[in-house]
Amino acid sequence: MKYLKVKWEHSFKDQPILLYSELDHELREIRKVEYYADGRIDFADRGGSSGHTRLSVEPLPSLEAIAAQAEFEPMIIPAAEFETVWAQAKVT
Repeated sequence: MKYLKVKWEHSFKDQPILLYSELDHELREIRKVEYYADGRIDFADRGGSSGHTRLSVEPLPSLEAIAAQAEFEPMIIPAAEFETVWAQAKVT
């Protein structure tokens, strides 16, 4: 498993500013958490979702491809960090 955190710099009020993804070996999302500027937190996994958050149908691009887009700041994170945000999303 890989765990990805992506900061997204934009001015869209209805889009998340921080995305966390748990990825399998093919870079397909297994679980996702999205944070919004207004404080909202949504999540998705194979069993369901909240808000407008959904798992990507296609594998995610490589870390380098994501980083090549100026508005995105991706980073690999430890599993424990992902589990912390996942737990927070599930109780909100």
